[in-house]
Amino acid sequence: MYLGIIECDTRFQAQKWGLVFEMNNDPVILLTDWSVTHCQAPGHHSAMAHSRQDRRWTRRKEARPAELISAALDLFVERGFAATRLEDVAARAGVSKGTLYLYFPSKEDLFKAVVRGGIVPAIERAEKRFEDHRGSAGELIRELVKGWWTSVGNTRLGGIPKLMIAESGNFPELAQFYHDEVISRGHRLVAAAVQRGIDTGEFQAVDVDYAMRLVIAPVWALTVWRFSFGQCDSQQLDSVAYLDLHLDLILRGLGAAMEPTSAGKQCASKLTEPRLKAVVRGRSAAGKK
Repeated sequence: MYLGIIECDTRFQAQKWGLVFEMNNDPVILLTDWSVTHCQAPGHHSAMAHSRQDRRWTRRKEARPAELISAALDLFVERGFAATRLEDVAARAGVSKGTLYLYFPSKEDLFKAVVRGGIVPAIERAEKRFEDHRGSAGELIRELVKGWWTSVGNTRLGGIPKLMIAESGNFPELAQFYHDEVISRGHRLVAAAVQRGIDTGEFQAVDVDYAMRLVIAPVWALTVWRFSFGQCDSQQLDSVAYLDLHLDLILRGLGAAMEPTSAGKQCASKLTEPRLKAVVRGRSAAGKK
């Protein structure tokens, strides 16, 4: 059924909305009941799009950096640093690439903002916990380890340490940044907790640097496992039980030194170097059988 005529600026616009014919060499739309039922009026779609766009761009400007950092964190963890593109970060955050550049001039700057916005505050909270702690050194180490796991290791931020292990060789400047902002501060903090235990007599006198690394290494391993092979493991690792056992073992090891029993000394004296080699050869032969 014929309903009327609408003049259009271009033939393309006319073809989009109805049956086209020429009137005085200008394209027009012949409106029918089909075109009214199944098509929107010219300009309606674009008006709606502009309305949605206006709402998107009228968000508070101060919220955009946080949105960009959140989107960047997701993509860095999913794809790694090298494979993450700024245009993809902008798209996920719902802004243009140009808007992203207003806040972060480069991908390196964006990555640093992710670290400083998420992991560094966790380090600062741990430093504050160290200053305020009035209990034993063992309790302090437990709080530091479990606090880090809750704030970083068991969150999206836990994917960043794994990223740094994988890509630090290709991005030495970022590796140095992460070492200075995160790793060195974490090392100093745990080392100070170990030293406190030594000073008070709670821990035996050990190499503080090695002890600190032994406290931290299993926690790093758990974090990397979670964002790599943990996704393939059919037996889900209980992170709470893992950390509890790790802390029990390390703190018992740091405790006051215990003299071996006389029976233990006697057994140890019998295991000379040749005897040890013979034992190893015997076990290897038994394994082959």
